[in-house]
Amino acid sequence: MPFTAESVTFSIFAFFTIVTALGVVLSRNPVYAAMNLVGTFFFLAGIYALLVAHLIAFMQILVYAGAVMVLFLFVIMLLSTGEEHLEPERHRLMQYVGVLGAVGLLAVLSSVIARIPDSSMGPLPDAARFGTVKAVGTMLFTEFLLPFEVTSLLLLVAIVGAVVVAKERI
Repeated sequence: MPFTAESVTFSIFAFFTIVTALGVVLSRNPVYAAMNLVGTFFFLAGIYALLVAHLIAFMQILVYAGAVMVLFLFVIMLLSTGEEHLEPERHRLMQYVGVLGAVGLLAVLSSVIARIPDSSMGPLPDAARFGTVKAVGTMLFTEFLLPFEVTSLLLLVAIVGAVVVAKERI
């Protein structure tokens, strides 16, 4: 299998995505876990850019690494969890269940990857339009119009609820 610049770049992004995702799971400090999650979001955006889905890569950085992570860090700092709040020992049973689940997931992923046909078929016919502003806008306002509107109503209700809850505390 020849190594291309794209496959090497993908391998680098995939490796660092896995490393930072493990940092999220294994970090005992919530701030470090959140910062590792930011790194994971950035490396995923790099993978999206390799897939020529530049809009999705941009939105990944803007929405998740920007807005959502600022909210997560704000809540973490607001709760001010220090080392005194961390549990001194972990439950062994849950660790074994987690390892068993990870091994099962790895086995399922391996079997699915082994069944993927040879990629010598060439690119998909609509691959050039995938992830562009026009393609996302067309899908969003034609096929997914109802879920888009329901999501906007749900966000409006959440904002009104947050204002009501905040107003009662003041």
